[in-house]
Amino acid sequence: MVITPNTASEVIYPESDGQPMADNTKQFRWIVTIKENLEILFASQSDVFIAGDLLWYPVEGNPNIKKAPDALVVFGRPKGDRGSYKQWQEENIPPQVVFEILSPGNTTKEMANKLLFYQRYGVEEYYIYDPDQNELTGFVRSEDWLQGINQIHGWISPRLGIRFEVTPQTLEIYRLDGYKFLTSVELDQIRIQERQAKEIALQQLEEERQRYQDLLTRLQERGIDPEQLL
Repeated sequence: MVITPNTASEVIYPESDGQPMADNTKQFRWIVTIKENLEILFASQSDVFIAGDLLWYPVEGNPNIKKAPDALVVFGRPKGDRGSYKQWQEENIPPQVVFEILSPGNTTKEMANKLLFYQRYGVEEYYIYDPDQNELTGFVRSEDWLQGINQIHGWISPRLGIRFEVTPQTLEIYRLDGYKFLTSVELDQIRIQERQAKEIALQQLEEERQRYQDLLTRLQERGIDPEQLL
């Protein structure tokens, strides 16, 4: 029996980095809000892939080169479930936009490394929000560099078409049609209000129809033909 040695062992790309998605409820809420509202914004575009806390591997054969942005957006790739984003399997298209939500556990060195990583591997827009300090920082690609955005208040993302407003209390994000990014609870409250408004309108319509029917009945009881009044 001749035994052929395995000359090319399979490279494993883990689907988890062992780190929690968020360190606290505030960070988690912002991650979910941004990711889900981007999903809603691009729901009708089949070639826009959006994910939260998904490991991105930009280099085939090296699973040590990876990052898991809190939210990422890839234009030119189909929607669908993925265990990780292996760029060489995605027509070598990197995420064009990434978001990071800061927590008290994030260090300056860690965020500097992330900036260098996103700059090196092709990210076009990079946004960092610190909900505790209510500070938004943004970077946009200029040739080979991610340059800081000097005036982030009122900034409109070239790729996403969303506007950032930093109020004294919080960050607000608006679509170009004027709709604001909302939490799932806020979206559900709007849905309930719209349903209640519809039910009230239907009830009013039914009451009006009933009053009209009562009027016809009274006229007929008096021997008056309603059609002759028209």
